[in-house]
Amino acid sequence: MNTPFRNPDTLVIMPAWNESEAIGNTIREVFEFGPPCDVLVVDDGSRDKTAIVAREAGATVLQLPFNMGVGGAMRTGFKYAKNHGYSRVIQVDADGQHDPRDIKAVLDGLQHADIAIGARFADKGNYTVRGPRKWAMKVLAWTISRIAGTPLTDVTSGFRAANTKAIRQYVDHYPAEYLGDTIDSLVVAIRSGCTVKQVAVSMRARQGGTPSHDPMKAAIYLGRSGMALLFALTRKKTEPSTN
Repeated sequence: MNTPFRNPDTLVIMPAWNESEAIGNTIREVFEFGPPCDVLVVDDGSRDKTAIVAREAGATVLQLPFNMGVGGAMRTGFKYAKNHGYSRVIQVDADGQHDPRDIKAVLDGLQHADIAIGARFADKGNYTVRGPRKWAMKVLAWTISRIAGTPLTDVTSGFRAANTKAIRQYVDHYPAEYLGDTIDSLVVAIRSGCTVKQVAVSMRARQGGTPSHDPMKAAIYLGRSGMALLFALTRKKTEPSTN
């Protein structure tokens, strides 16, 4: 199927690793329920048919030669957005957990800030987390809210949008380390002058495939998130490039 022409101003970036089971329907839902947009899938070294299924569903696909993680995939997507002149981008998970019906609301958040976060803990939906992961998220949200100067309840959400200023900032600095695509990238963007707003969204169950987090990973989440925040706070401020 040829890539359909949608709207050159808005790009949905969908990082994907072995998501052939769910990604086709996720892309079709974005086109059906989201605002006019193009969809870019960054296939992060998948060993299954993710790239083939994504193209058949109407997305443009970039294939990385090996698995680089969400940070590496998103950095590739932001460079693509900048090079092709998109003024708005939004990250959407390939597994269908981000409801495409919420894309417009998150993008509308860019009317008031450079970065809009789709927040799962903002009085919409019934998504919950427990144990160390819950407390890590609360500490991170409390700390980064004070850095940003605005209340934030879900700073690890990957469902987030960026305007031209934030796209340039992400191209200049977007870490590939664990949690770098959420904590590190957000803190550096704020310290570099980008403003942030959160928008309440609901979270769905995975529409296919295997969850990326298991109980053991959740148990060490607290330590890793603290280290991610520490690294973010020690990074040098940068001004987004103007070209």
